[in-house]
Amino acid sequence: MSEDQSARGEPASASPASAPMGVEAFPLLSTDPPKIGDFWIDARLTATEAGVAYLAHADAEHQVMLVILADGAARDAAARDRLAGEVNKMSSRTVVARGGQDQDEGRLGHLFRSEDDDPVGPDHAPLAPWVALVWDGSPNALAEADRLLRSVDLSASPQLGTRSGPDFSIPWSSDTRPGAWRLWPLPWPGRRDRAGWLPLLASWLLMVLMASTALLVAVLLFRNQPPESPNAPVTGSASSSSSSDSSDSSSGSPSESDSSSGSPSESESSGSGSPSSSPSDSSSDASQSPGGHDSPTKTPSMNVSGSGTQTATDQPTQQQTRL
Repeated sequence: MSEDQSARGEPASASPASAPMGVEAFPLLSTDPPKIGDFWIDARLTATEAGVAYLAHADAEHQVMLVILADGAARDAAARDRLAGEVNKMSSRTVVARGGQDQDEGRLGHLFRSEDDDPVGPDHAPLAPWVALVWDGSPNALAEADRLLRSVDLSASPQLGTRSGPDFSIPWSSDTRPGAWRLWPLPWPGRRDRAGWLPLLASWLLMVLMASTALLVAVLLFRNQPPESPNAPVTGSASSSSSSDSSDSSSGSPSESDSSSGSPSESESSGSGSPSSSPSDSSSDASQSPGGHDSPTKTPSMNVSGSGTQTATDQPTQQQTRL
């Protein structure tokens, strides 16, 4: 006889054991975790304010019934202690594994499965307590999960004394989402189960094929590129010839310079003002000069074009002597 029946005074014939064998499983919700610990979640069995019971399986292990506390109950230290106490009272042949916060102590603490080696971020909440029980598909097994959850939310506790005043309500009873869980290693995208060797092999082959295709495309793109001809090196002779050409073009030929500058006589007549256009002019100028033709100050210089009057150190030429 269960505790609920003894509290309500119901006879033992009303036990769920008299119900037909077989338990209905329900599909998972979007808020349900795909994996808890080492167990992959298959279907829902029952849910209360304290938590949810799932059908689950692990690699190379039989199907189990996994009970996990709700988010609100997992945040309550007293609720975690009540679940741990009920699990420690159970037989070791019934409990397959356990995990989560504050579930590594007690008589069955050796069944605790740690997840400390999984990558954890700084903002991750502690894992919700859970326990995996042997599942035989009978209503008695489902009733055991219901008993565990009701012992956490105190709905199965017998009433003490006479009822008076408002009903008792647990503060976290409205937060019925499954508690914090962690998925590691990550499954294949779109799957609810761990990937086998065949999908892993297919993924590796696909990656090798994609890498080979990318390498082939790169080879085909850069194989027919025309070679770039380098610029002709600049030697010393070429640079000197180019510099000489530029200097010649800027200075011009001697004839051009002479033509541009004019004849010596014209330059003397225009620039210095000394009379050298004709011998008669020079002789008349020499006679008018105070010093005569022996004076070197007024005699023009025929040797230097564009110069002024002859200095005292210059020797007179033969033409000047005749004049």
